[in-house]
This record gives sequence, structure tokens and C-alpha cells, in this order.
Amino acid sequence: MGSTDYRNVAVLLPCYNEASTIASVVRGFQLALPDAKVYVYDNNSTDGTALAALLAGAEVLQERRQGKGHVVRRMFADINAEIYIMADGDGTYTPADAVTLIHTLQTERADMVVGTRKGVHEDAGRRGHALGNRVFNGLYRFLFGPGFTDIFSGYRAFSRRFVKSFPAVSTGFEIETEMSVHASRLHLTVIERELDYGRRPEGSHSKLSTLKDGARILWMLAMLTKETRPFAFFGAIAAAFLLASITFMTPVLMEYFATGLVLRLPTWVFSMALLMISLLIFTAGLILDSLSRARVEQLRLHYMSQPLTAYGHAGQAPDNTSKVANAA
Repeated sequence: MGSTDYRNVAVLLPCYNEASTIASVVRGFQLALPDAKVYVYDNNSTDGTALAALLAGAEVLQERRQGKGHVVRRMFADINAEIYIMADGDGTYTPADAVTLIHTLQTERADMVVGTRKGVHEDAGRRGHALGNRVFNGLYRFLFGPGFTDIFSGYRAFSRRFVKSFPAVSTGFEIETEMSVHASRLHLTVIERELDYGRRPEGSHSKLSTLKDGARILWMLAMLTKETRPFAFFGAIAAAFLLASITFMTPVLMEYFATGLVLRLPTWVFSMALLMISLLIFTAGLILDSLSRARVEQLRLHYMSQPLTAYGHAGQAPDNTSKVANAA
């Protein structure tokens, strides 16, 4: 790709009831990335989002299954390009920043560039969401290691290798978390670029429910931990059962050594049952850990089998602070 050639770039905009903003977002990407193809995936909108996007010049497609995860899975399967830009249709991300993301993806030869949202953790207008962001990003770093500071950002650039090797299984807003775990699991090169993040304009409303979607994301983190780090997941459960076993076992043993009698036989049997359960869960964790490693090898081979993006140079990009996050 040349310095101003964006013909092999696909802009992907998942949308649900964004009629008030989608036209300006589409035109913004058309201006920022001339010749790039802009796709709007409408997710059962009832406010004329599809028509507004069509009139603005986007190619509009439909995904009938409700949920952002379903939309992203469909987009990644349907669209062929060398570089992908994914953003939201609510106008909170600046289309011109796509040039920064593409430039970074190419010059750093990365698989994913995340546009981290400046001030999102301190935004007083989104206190519930800001607190959730801090908690879940901290939990992510605890479970999967450093590498991401904003796992919920919806503004990202991807290589073809990432898109075509990403086994999306999420159905809702937890899809960005799954993308981050996929990158961490395969040790893919990820770059973070801090970008401005705006408020929704008048008449546009967030589809994110702090409690409902927070619970879904927490459940997804637990499931991803089970799938990607089974030894740690099942080891923690085994340790809990072992601790319970020792708690019930200790007074019985102390009594036995003092009197030579086992006066609380049911307690002793119960503690032995807990011990056996702990050993079984620990053994399951060992076996599943080996299977998980084999799965990572298969995913890595599938990733390597994808055509290498023709990395070029996208001209001058704004002088934003970059952070290389080679996920461990």
C-alpha cells in the first residue's frame, strides 16, 4: 500500500439504532480514508440507521441475531481486506484517527492496534462505566498479564491474519474482551495508541447496561480463564476444596492424637471426601492444561497459515504516545 492508498482497507461499523450519528461517521471515514470501503452492519435497528448509512455512501448489510458479538463474527467472516478498522457508529470516536491506527499497524508490523480512550477511567459523566472499566481492566491484567489498559475500546485496527484467525464466540459487548484474550494467548503483537474519546451527541443513547453487561463480561472472563488457563482455574478450585478438607480434618486428628479415638467419624469421612474431590479437580486441571496448550499450537498454526498483510507506510501520522504491548 502506498502512502495514501486505502483501497485495501475495510472500515467496519456495527450499528444498532444510531440514525442520528451514522451518516456523519460514514462521511468522516470516507474523508479520512479515501478509497477505503465503509461497511455498516445494521443489527435490527428500528430508527432508520440502515437508510441513513446507505444515503451517506456506506455498503449496508444486516445481521439479524441481536448482539455486537454476532455482528463482529459476521463482519470478520464476510469481509476480505488487508487492513480492517473497527469503530462504533455513535460518533464518540474520531474517524481521522484511523490514519494513526493504520500507520501504527503498518510501521510496527502489528496484528492489532487499540485506540485507548483518553480519560475514560475518570469521566464523571460515566461514573458507573468508568468504575467498571478500572475494575475489569485490573482483573484482566491479574488473569492474563499486562499488555492492555483499555480492553473495552471499540476503535481498533487489525491485520488480515488476526481477523481470519479469530474464533469469535461471544454474542454481546464482551467481544472486545475476547479479542484481547486471543491476542494475549497467541502472543500477538499489539500496540496501544491513546486517542480522544468524545461524548454521544444529543439524541444518541448508550446500549450498554452497567450491571447486565458487566455480569456478562465477568462471566466471559471466567470462561476464558477456564479455557485458556485451566491449570490456574481448576487449581484454585482444588485449593479451596483442600483448604476445606484440612479445616474439617484438623480437629479430628488433634482429638485422635490426644485420645487415640476417632469420635467424629462423619466429619472425618466428609473431610476425606473433600480431599478426594480436590485431587480429582487438580488432576482434571493438569489434563486440560495439556489440551489447552495443544489448542494454542493449533490456533497459532492457523494464524500463520493466513496470508501476510502487505505492510506499507501510511504517511505521516499524528504524534501520539504509543505503547507496545507484546501480550505475554
